[in-house]
Amino acid sequence: MKTLSELIQNVPDVIRVSGDAEITAPVAESDADLQPGGVFVARPGLSVDGHDFIPRAIAKGAAAIVGERDIADFAQSAVPYVQVKNAQESTGYLAAAYHDFPSRKLVVIGVTGTDGKTTTSTLIYKMLTPFSMGLISTILADIGGKVLDTGLHVTTPSAPQIQSLLAQMVANDRRVVVLEMTSHGLAQGRLNGIDIDIAVLTNVTHEHLDYHGSFEAYRVAKGRMFEMLGRSYRKPNQPKISVINGDDPSASYFSSFPADRIVTYGIYNTKAQYLATEIEYEPSGTKFIIRFEEEGYKDYFRAHTQLVGEFNVYNCLAALETAFCFPIASGRIAQKLADVQSIPGRMERIDEGQDFTAIVDFAHTPNALRNALQAATGMLQPDKKLIAVFGSAGLRDIEKRRLMAEVAAELADFTVLTAEDPRTESLDGILQVMADAMVAKGGVEGKTFIRVPDRGAALYQACQMAHPGDIVIACGKGH
Repeated sequence: MKTLSELIQNVPDVIRVSGDAEITAPVAESDADLQPGGVFVARPGLSVDGHDFIPRAIAKGAAAIVGERDIADFAQSAVPYVQVKNAQESTGYLAAAYHDFPSRKLVVIGVTGTDGKTTTSTLIYKMLTPFSMGLISTILADIGGKVLDTGLHVTTPSAPQIQSLLAQMVANDRRVVVLEMTSHGLAQGRLNGIDIDIAVLTNVTHEHLDYHGSFEAYRVAKGRMFEMLGRSYRKPNQPKISVINGDDPSASYFSSFPADRIVTYGIYNTKAQYLATEIEYEPSGTKFIIRFEEEGYKDYFRAHTQLVGEFNVYNCLAALETAFCFPIASGRIAQKLADVQSIPGRMERIDEGQDFTAIVDFAHTPNALRNALQAATGMLQPDKKLIAVFGSAGLRDIEKRRLMAEVAAELADFTVLTAEDPRTESLDGILQVMADAMVAKGGVEGKTFIRVPDRGAALYQACQMAHPGDIVIACGKGH
């Protein structure tokens, strides 16, 4: 049990406090999730204002309210009220305090980037299994003894949910956790209250500009994770480490954030401390040598992964570098990497006895689609076709529609344009933009691409047109 005064000690920008109370239930952002004795955080949203639900929260038994409006607006409130500058930013700190700051009892590895977060997070998780691992990804949450389907699939969970999962990991004697950190989750403060120890960057490319407004703002949102690293609670004998893709154009930006140790990896940047060389791409996997030099010490070792494509070499490098931060033999780490057969929804092969290769990949950005199609092309036998099935989401970055269609026109032999997640937008309108982009790049509708609005029908049609040895790849949030 906590008191309200204890919960708000670490909340920034508290304007005034009216009263104190015993808090016996978790922090909630929605009155639907509120339990009697909990704290209700009233925050303005895109379509509704949480302050309007304060009377309902009090009726449901809220022990205290945290909001942004002046206390005078709630003079008749029957419970204590805390006015803060930004209620959304406060939620993570409140939830962390309620659960007694679980991230301070764990070594926390944060992974961010446009593409490769889930693959990199999962590889780290699998490589470090001797360290009682936990994982929170867009696919699942392993809290120790139980694996949960997060049901998230596209973003970071809410601050109360994250803190609850971390608390369960502590209760289940987990020692290390890998946590995907999306730009939305970072920008909205959902990861506030998490004390991280290792910050991992995969890459930063075109994505979510509809939300962030510009590439610079998007990069700043990613940078919040590295800023968190520098000001996080220091745990005994645990340095603060940055692991950065040295080939990424923004590498110097992320390297500018303070850390006890900054480590870079790459394929082309010879100044990177960990460099992948002599890469052999095969349909069944990838072999490479990692040469590393740090603080005057040089060495190398051979690595093999069943994952395919150059982008997965980057993911493997990021995961390997992170694993090297722990006291575990490089040979054992390399074996753990080799044992990973696939990542759900990430270049995942579907074998139902068909005579062509079927692949599902989460690629939903121009860069990820390019990587997926290039990897699939590398798996093709001579004179065989690559058939791509994908769409572009509604109410999201509209520039992606053109860019993704241009990538497909360049790399796929045939493309089936279909639904991704149109939301309330016109699917026909989205497909028209993509079709126009295909034509502008030399595509011919009916010959090199078609439109099939229903995703199930699109997948069926792509499989029907595949000949033995061809590859059908379904991209997007379809896994």
